[in-house]
Amino acid sequence: MNAPIIYWFRRDFRLSDHPGLAAAAETGRPVIPVFIHDEIVETYGACPKWRLGLAVKNFKEELLRVGSDLVLRRGPALDVLRALVAETGAEAVHWTRAYDPDAIRRDTAVKSGLKADGIEATSHAGHLLFEPWTVETKTGGFFKVFTPMWNSVRGRDVPEPAPALKFLEPPEVWPASDHLDDWQMGAEMRRGADVVAQHVRVGEEKAQDRLALFMRDIVGEYDRTRDLPAIDGTSRLSENLTYGEIGPRSCWHAGRRTMEEGKPGAETFLKELVWREFAYHLVYHTPQITTANWRSEWDAFPWNEEETPEVLAWKQGRTGVEFVDAAMREMYVTGTMHNRGRMIVASYLTKHLMTHWRVGLKWFEDCLTDWDPASNAMGWQWSAGSGPDATPYFRIFNPDTQIEKFDREGAYRARWLAESYSNPSETALSYFDAIPKSWNMSPSDPYPKPVVGLSEGRERALAAYKAR
Repeated sequence: MNAPIIYWFRRDFRLSDHPGLAAAAETGRPVIPVFIHDEIVETYGACPKWRLGLAVKNFKEELLRVGSDLVLRRGPALDVLRALVAETGAEAVHWTRAYDPDAIRRDTAVKSGLKADGIEATSHAGHLLFEPWTVETKTGGFFKVFTPMWNSVRGRDVPEPAPALKFLEPPEVWPASDHLDDWQMGAEMRRGADVVAQHVRVGEEKAQDRLALFMRDIVGEYDRTRDLPAIDGTSRLSENLTYGEIGPRSCWHAGRRTMEEGKPGAETFLKELVWREFAYHLVYHTPQITTANWRSEWDAFPWNEEETPEVLAWKQGRTGVEFVDAAMREMYVTGTMHNRGRMIVASYLTKHLMTHWRVGLKWFEDCLTDWDPASNAMGWQWSAGSGPDATPYFRIFNPDTQIEKFDREGAYRARWLAESYSNPSETALSYFDAIPKSWNMSPSDPYPKPVVGLSEGRERALAAYKAR
């Protein structure tokens, strides 16, 4: 009964609203928290890997405050866990479930291997509000359109989030741990790390503060302000949800309470939480969405997948289209991008530049602190037209029309574009501190002319669509 439980943390760095950790603690047995720099972490892009390292560092400090610690190891997950079981005498390994195909393959192999060794291996809910296999259409099967799914789950009971653990029983002897600094998880960020670091909010406490501020001051107008990129009109919780620094049940119940208080934007916030669920619902049931067209009829479409000068200009925020460039620079400086911007830059790349959504998906995977395998894949396919609940390909966002509608006064452009202004903003200038020196860009450069005319790009895309 005193044999310890290993709790394997992945994207669930919190002490409250944590069903799996609470279940392990309730046994009364010692719990050994572990984070593994495993075969999946090795594949992460520069910014997500760096931000994950910050989450790990912060969570280790949080665990120390409740009498515990976080053991760090590097290597294939099953090999590391087997070694820890042998070292500690642990008879059980628990973790919070993941749903993307790479994680499922890893976790299935881990569970099978541990059970073959006679070790209890248990996965828990906690990353989502609803397990994907519990949400079905009336005729059975999974939802392929968001609105019916929302209508199906909006009235469901969601368990109240459990309070934060105050103490976690430690083992008699702690196994050896790697040193986080030795892993150099931020090495690929180079000089950009110092710039992006000014914009991240790491850890459970700051996530809870974000949620409280949003519910108090912002959510009432959220249905309107969430489309205005120049103002602080969103929750910014995607960063913290990505690393499990806040649980979805905490967000759901905060939104429900606020909606009952009469703040109209709260229901829109709840829909956004379910939009995240929809992404995971799809990635679980149709795992090919992360790598291939969800709609197979798009497989023959003549998208470019090469690093053309136009694609490089898109990555650099030098397309000559102000909304596109401002959004791309916002991402490079802050590690995030306003959702309206994400739709615009994705539409522009896949339609005006006729470039495959996988090119954009990989770039976001390298640059976003809130990178999420399900949301990123669904978002790109939705914008490209190849995915579920998709914008039809012939509905092509016009960035100039969009900027007039959502940034009429030009505040967003002024925040992120330096070349167009005699006295650029500090945030616009910070972009040039973050980018690789090899890009050879300067705020004194002239603002570029469009790499493709908006009308020209639209007509080319429509012609390709009609000819497919």
